[in-house]
Amino acid sequence: MSPAHASPVKSAARVLQVLEHFRNVRVPQSLKQLTTALGYPQSSTTVLLKSLIALGYLNYDRVRRVYFPTLRVADLGDWVANELLGRGRMSEAMRDIHNATGETVSIAVQNDVFIQYIRVIQSTHPLRFFTEEGSMRPLVESALGWLLMSTHADDEVERLIRRANIAVSSPERRVPVAQMMEKVASLRSGKVAYAEGVPLQGGATVCVLLPVAVHEQPVVLGMGGALDRVRPMKARYTAMLKRAAQEVGQSAATRPAAG
Repeated sequence: MSPAHASPVKSAARVLQVLEHFRNVRVPQSLKQLTTALGYPQSSTTVLLKSLIALGYLNYDRVRRVYFPTLRVADLGDWVANELLGRGRMSEAMRDIHNATGETVSIAVQNDVFIQYIRVIQSTHPLRFFTEEGSMRPLVESALGWLLMSTHADDEVERLIRRANIAVSSPERRVPVAQMMEKVASLRSGKVAYAEGVPLQGGATVCVLLPVAVHEQPVVLGMGGALDRVRPMKARYTAMLKRAAQEVGQSAATRPAAG
């Protein structure tokens, strides 16, 4: 089915998947490479690519027969990072922690009953867990999600847990509501969470609630890695994250108002 006859949702999804594929490979791609990587029929892929060329989002090299995004794609989102992360300390905090530990460092916000990683710096260690930027997982399956739920009142937490459990991929991984509510309540005062084996076996996560908001939404700064590396460094990593959160808050308080 061609994009012209596909549902708007399907067509939109394919456009975004094409652009995400280019973000991952970062080199020009032929029609065959795109259809193989994305699993689309060649006919509909051709129509889709021609549409993106006509709109100015893809460049087509007729000599090499390859496609590549134009700067118009970059222009679409060049303002988003500043809006979400601010122009200074939040991104700097991520880089400082990453440089000091080599572990995966992330910024996450709540998106319905999920957490969404809006910025990720990948680990440089040989043994590491990959977290894709923009990816989401149910709130109950992440220490970052537990912290985000701790910003809500108990009745809302209960509703989020029940709905997030439905979003969990397999029933055996759903968590008891009362147990999760107790865990979330215990995090409210310290605003720090630590978890082992969640969301991945063999991994550990340390995270802290930041004293700033993104579009009035709470923000969590987290870091994670192999359990054998993180567990002995738990105290140091926790102190590092708390210090970063304090600096982010101080930076936000002293930043001149826009306009």
